[in-house]
Order: sequence, then structure tokens, then C-alpha cells
Amino acid sequence: MPEVSEQEQSQQRLQQVNEALGSGMFVYVRKLLQNMPAYDLALLLESSPTKSRAVLWQLIDPDHHGEVLEELSEEVRKGILKNIRPEKLAEVAEGMDVDDLAEVLRTLPDTVYNEVLNSMDSQDRSRVEQALSYEEDTAGGIMNTDTITIRPDVTVDVVLRYLRLKGELPVATDSFYVVDRNDKFIGAVSLAAIVTAKPEVSISTLIHADVEAVNVEMPETEVAQLFERYDWFSAPVIDDEGRLLGRITVDDIVDIIREEAEHSMMSMAGLDDEADTFAPVLKSTQRRSIWLGVNLVTAILAVVVSNMFEDILSQLTILAILNTLVPSMGGVAGNQTLTLVIRGIALGHVGDSNSRVLLYKELAIGFLNGIIWALLIAAVVGIWKQDVVLAGIIAFAMLMNMTAAGIAGVTIPLMLKRMNIDPALAGSVILTTITDVVGIFAFLGTATLLLR
Repeated sequence: MPEVSEQEQSQQRLQQVNEALGSGMFVYVRKLLQNMPAYDLALLLESSPTKSRAVLWQLIDPDHHGEVLEELSEEVRKGILKNIRPEKLAEVAEGMDVDDLAEVLRTLPDTVYNEVLNSMDSQDRSRVEQALSYEEDTAGGIMNTDTITIRPDVTVDVVLRYLRLKGELPVATDSFYVVDRNDKFIGAVSLAAIVTAKPEVSISTLIHADVEAVNVEMPETEVAQLFERYDWFSAPVIDDEGRLLGRITVDDIVDIIREEAEHSMMSMAGLDDEADTFAPVLKSTQRRSIWLGVNLVTAILAVVVSNMFEDILSQLTILAILNTLVPSMGGVAGNQTLTLVIRGIALGHVGDSNSRVLLYKELAIGFLNGIIWALLIAAVVGIWKQDVVLAGIIAFAMLMNMTAAGIAGVTIPLMLKRMNIDPALAGSVILTTITDVVGIFAFLGTATLLLR
């Protein structure tokens, strides 16, 4: 029998739950949900219409509510949270990691947010407030404080006895961090070194002093790049004075990488990466209308340019037929460059130090592609219409637009980045406007000069 994919299993599970809910078999659904991992429960909620989510949430074991909230997208989580009383949410929060809890609380209205904090005990409230004091998209916003620290002057035996008394290790522990009496970070000792060393060995002899710590204010995307570059499993987080504050583990980084990928994909369509697939119609319409409106404005600009050459268009119908070809080719070429540069910026490959080299390279590619396709389209038009002048006009316009597309594909994302505007969200709209305007102006402007 062919193996069933994970996606097919999820769809089968969703259909099974929906059919049971439709039949009023709530006890059966509760049993189905009981043994599901938190991620699958979150996926089930995100894949269900909004009306079904409230019922499903009530049927999920309350002990798992915190884990499920951690896995939900922000938009779906907001819909769930608005129906939970603050004191109940405080109970759910008890089993959540500090970074995940801080992320949940950031999505709440201020009044509910304060009520939830007041419902917590003083220790939990202090930990959460510390996490909330850092920006959401920084190392401090994603770090956990569940870190085991040791002093350099103790022996392995002392550490092992302490661990036995503690009974368990924080999840994803691969190292212990060594600090001085002022909690300043000294280095790390791997769990493997602790387990295999002789009991009388001093911790100071096992320290890896070259372990790189992450500053608490470092952007999370840069942290993810460091994890990818050095194959880290975890990393210590320190403040400006070098004091250890917490740690970041690879599971947090996987979430960041996934979110960045979703953000890039959705932004290309002008959508929010946290958008709810099953959001209400009016809400979804409102969100999509914003960028459709922006696109309409840019399209009108292209129409205005075309209208400037109304006389020549009315005289030669073939110009109206060929007018879409040049902007279309320029748009495709520009988007290829734009996508490459946005990816380079995201990976840290492109910056001020090498942007000029990249610009010259893409300018050369645009010019070379322009020559190739200009000659090809000129040959087609020349043979088709037996008109050398018309062939030369479209060849010149193609060359100009392909070259402009290469320049725009590099400069637009770099300029938007400097203006703190997401290139993935706005770059495509601006690029399309430029290639449309340049293509139409070059083609019809040249035709007006030579054919009148």
C-alpha cells in the first residue's frame, strides 16, 4: 500500500472531526483530540472555520491549552483569546515557556493584558515582565530564562549532585553556562563534558571560553543567521555589561526561519504572513483591498503615459498590439533581479559594502538580456510586418526597459530597506510601475518620433 503523506493524514483527521462535530458526537471528538500533539491540535484549529474553533477549543484538554496557544498563528490565537477570561488565561499560562507567554500577552488588549498579569503569582509575573521589556523581534524577545548556571571554582561532582537534586533539566539543554559571582558570562561547559569527566575535575578546566554569546538587543533574524552559520543547538544571551540573561534554543530558531519564509511568500502578494485562511469575508476583503488600491494607482500611472501617445496609437493599430510586450518582458526580468536581491538581503549576503558590485552585475545582465531579446523580437516583428523601422523601435524599447529593470531590481529593495520598509511587501508594486512606465514611454515615445 502507498504510504499516506502527513498532509493527507491531516486532511483525513480534519474530515473525521468535522463529520463527528456535524453529527453532535462531542464525546467522540474529545477522545480524538485527547492524544493529538499540540502542533496537530493547532493545525486542526487553523484549518477549521471560525464557528467550529470555539467548539473545538472547549473539547481540547485544558492541560494542553498552553501548548496549543504556543503553536497557533497570531491571527487565530487572537480569536481564541478574546473568549477566554483573564483568570483562566493566567492558569493556562502556568505551563508555558516565558518567551511564548510573552508573545501571547503582546496580542492582548491592554486591559486584558493587565488583568492577566495581576492574576499571576509574583514570581511568574516578574519573569514575564522581564521578557516583555525587550522588543518582540530581538534576542531578548525570544530567549528563555530556564538556564542552569554554574561557577568555575566548583568540581564536576558538585554539579552532578546539584543536578540529581534538581531532578530534571530544561528542555533542549546541551550546555551549562559558567558565570562569576556577578552573573557575568565566562563560557560554557557541554553536558557531554560534565557526564564524562572525573568527579574531582574543576569546572574551570572544562570551560569553552570561545563560545559566542548573543546580545539581548540583536535582531532575531541575525540570531537565526548565526545559528545557521555555526550549527548551534543553543546560545547564551547577555546584556551590554556581559551578564547572562537566558538562552535561545534551536526550536526557537526553526520558528523564526519558518515565519520569515511565510512572510516572504505572503508579502509578494501583499498579504500579512499571519493572515487567517478562514478569516471572515469582510475582514479579508478589507486587508486585500489596501494593496489592490495601491496597484490600481500605479496602473493608472501607466495608463496616463499611454494616453500621452493617443494620436500615434490611433494611427497605427500594431503599436497598441505590441505595446504590452515590452513592459511584460521588463516586469519579468525585473522581478527575477528583485527576488534575488531580497533573498540576498534576508540572508545577509547583500549590504552597503557590495551593493555597487551587484548593481553593475545586474546592469550588465539587463543590458545583455536586452540585446538578446531585442534582436529576437525585432526579427519576429520585421518578418511579420515587413517593417524595419518598427522592428528597430521595439528593439530599442526592449533594450532600454530590460536595462532599467535590472537597475530597478537592485536599487528598489536597497532603498526600501534603508527607509525601514519591507522590500518583499512593496518592492514588486514599485518595480512593476517602473517597468510599465519606462517600457511604454520608450516604445511609444520612439514610435512617435520616427513614425509620424
